[in-house]
Parts: sequence; structure tokens; C-alpha cells
Amino acid sequence: MSFLKRLGFYLIGLSVGLIFLVFFLKKKSEETGTSFCYLPNCRVIKELRSKPQEFSPEFLAAFNTSSIDSIQIDTFLSAGDVDFKNSDTKSEPCKTYKVRGIMGDDEMESVLIIDNCPDVVIIQGLYVPNPD
Repeated sequence: MSFLKRLGFYLIGLSVGLIFLVFFLKKKSEETGTSFCYLPNCRVIKELRSKPQEFSPEFLAAFNTSSIDSIQIDTFLSAGDVDFKNSDTKSEPCKTYKVRGIMGDDEMESVLIIDNCPDVVIIQGLYVPNPD
């Protein structure tokens, strides 16, 4: 049997197996509510959502005077993107992450500053970066 025939059989089997695997894993994740987070952004966001949340006094003062609500914060923690370049991931005991997301009806990009401590997530602040 020639190399091209063997390669063709291999690719057909591989594609059938991949299609089966996608359907199997999709069904399993829908039934159990699990997700497969292997990328750094997904892992950090999942960890931030899994811990209890507290708010810093500075954030609470700004939170009470602005139109920010807890639903918008939850949106940051579900659909936000972690800005690893500007985050402090080496600090101890709490790592500081900057999560970018869309906020409000005007769809303005904002950044949520979060301290990820071993037992709790502390939300430090929210700001809108200057467009450059």
C-alpha cells in the first residue's frame, strides 16, 4: 500500500474521531455544566469567579456615586479579557489583575482592577483608559 493511501486512511479516521470527540465533549459539558479552560485568560477568569468577592472602600465609594451595578461586574468576570501585560502576576500574597471589558449601554471599554488573594477576590477599582 502506498504512502498516500495510508495517509488518506489516517486523515479520514482522524477527522471521524475528531467529530465524534467534539460531539461527545459538548454533550458532557452541557450535562455537567463544566467547561474546559486551558488558556491563561480562561483559567484566571474562572478562578476569579470561583472565590467570594469583596469590595475595597475606595471602590464602594465610587460604586455608590456612579451607575455601576453588580451585573456589570459579573459581566467583567464572565466575558472580560485579562490584560496580563499590565497586571502584576508576581506579587505576594495577592496577585493584581486588570480585566478589560465593555461596560454600560454606550459600550465603552473599561478596566476592572482585581486583587486575587488566596481566599477572596478584592475588587479595587474601575477606570476607563484614554484612547490613544
